Amino acid sequence: MAKALHQSEGVKHPREYYFSGATTIFASRYDQRFSYCLYVPTAHSPGGPPLPLAVLQHGTGRRGPQYRDNLAEWGERQGCLVLAPLFPAGIEDADDLHGFKFIKYRDIRFDHVLLAIVEEVGERFNVDTGRFLLHGFSGGGQFAHRFAYLHPDRLAGLSIGAPGRISYIDWDNPWWVGLKGFEEEFGQAPRIEELAAVPVQMVVGAEDVETWEINNRGDANWMEGADAHGSTRVARLEAMRDNYAAHGISVRFDVVPSVAHEPMRVLEPVMDFFTSILTPQETS
Repeated sequence: MAKALHQSEGVKHPREYYFSGATTIFASRYDQRFSYCLYVPTAHSPGGPPLPLAVLQHGTGRRGPQYRDNLAEWGERQGCLVLAPLFPAGIEDADDLHGFKFIKYRDIRFDHVLLAIVEEVGERFNVDTGRFLLHGFSGGGQFAHRFAYLHPDRLAGLSIGAPGRISYIDWDNPWWVGLKGFEEEFGQAPRIEELAAVPVQMVVGAEDVETWEINNRGDANWMEGADAHGSTRVARLEAMRDNYAAHGISVRFDVVPSVAHEPMRVLEPVMDFFTSILTPQETS
């Protein structure tokens, strides 16, 4: 696991120490049930150019600080601020684990929560919040691709990691296995044509083939048709890649050898993908 950097070792101020490097966890002003932490690289300067922003959306295990720590060295090298939101389990329903993955849960719009957190970060730090990089793995991968249907204009790049339940671009099957009824659910149509202009990565471990968690008929996060494109995360993500290609969305597809459903072990290709967006190669 990457060693977490902490530039605040050089900051000896009782307040600013916790606003630099690997920060403390902040409650969102938008809704204090939700929070976030950051890695603020040494390149950050209130008077300098705005830094790019990478958002790492956790899955069911809520490992936000762990994601942040694993991308700290990368964020330092790239001069990129790293944001890890936290959407706790049990909001409004003590047994709920999954609501955020489907964007809308009861009266909560988790896309709005994330965008509000991004804006708060932009008010506190000198960072470009117009478009940001977004990665999510497992439940975070579910959130990330559904967020992209709503807000492709906010994304500089989208990395979808090993989602077990996918909303395919399918106008015949109902939300959330397809997109039929999407507009009624969210008050707007999915923005597929705009998503085609966003760099997209899909990433999964080659050994991510256990099915106990994603073929759970009858549970709150199950829907008929969820297994229509395969029983494993690998098979479902391959089908998603092909589905996107059929709708004009190019995908970088990374399969990580000898890795199962292990979020921190797929981050190398994610960082490489993000780097390719931040530092594009010149063509002759």
